[in-house]
Amino acid sequence: MEKVRPVIFKWRQFEPAMIVASVNWYLRYSLSLRDVEELLIERGVSADHTTVWRWVQRYAPELEKRLRLRLKPTHKSWRVDETYVRVKGKWTYLYRAVDSSGATIDFLLSAHRDAAAAKRFFQKALRSVGHPTPRVINVDKHPCYPPVVVELKKEGLLGRRCRLRPVRYLNNILEQDHRAIKRRVKASQGFRSFWAARRTIAGYEAVNMIRKGQARRVGKGEVAQQLRVVAQVFELAA
Repeated sequence: MEKVRPVIFKWRQFEPAMIVASVNWYLRYSLSLRDVEELLIERGVSADHTTVWRWVQRYAPELEKRLRLRLKPTHKSWRVDETYVRVKGKWTYLYRAVDSSGATIDFLLSAHRDAAAAKRFFQKALRSVGHPTPRVINVDKHPCYPPVVVELKKEGLLGRRCRLRPVRYLNNILEQDHRAIKRRVKASQGFRSFWAARRTIAGYEAVNMIRKGQARRVGKGEVAQQLRVVAQVFELAA
């Protein structure tokens, strides 16, 4: 009996398993689109690098969205920081948060580094599935954070006892975690649009969460199981 193709791959010329493998290679390793094109050729598949790019744009954010329901709960101690990402020749700001164990909580790409962007990021993180309300948030000394936290407490999104702690060295774990994303951004040779950057980075973050062992019943370093999680997310494995 022929296996039913998942709806998300309807009308695609190539086999879903090969599409998912290509997207995973690009998101997991420091590869360019042309590198992935060559890997496909080695396997007897002729797909142009622009086709791979379209696959990444379609399925990277979908991977992040579906993975959210499979993640382990995070801790109540947050580390928040921003890193820089160049998009179309201009610097943009990637807000990121991890918990005390290094597990990714959330991320947000913003054109600006200001109070409005910080608030959008916190709102996104606080509304995500699997994140208990933090008891402490560690940040750098950027002046936008204190008033934003005050606002969020007034709106009821943060508990009144939640502490804002501007201790720089406590964010070392997050600074290290930035590198995993930055390596892939560098390998991609930059982004030509904010929209493409946002969608691609969602995929980088999703695969990074899997690699860190955040998916349920899968540990850090269990590569075979991690690949199986990606396949299961796209309904390609039991």
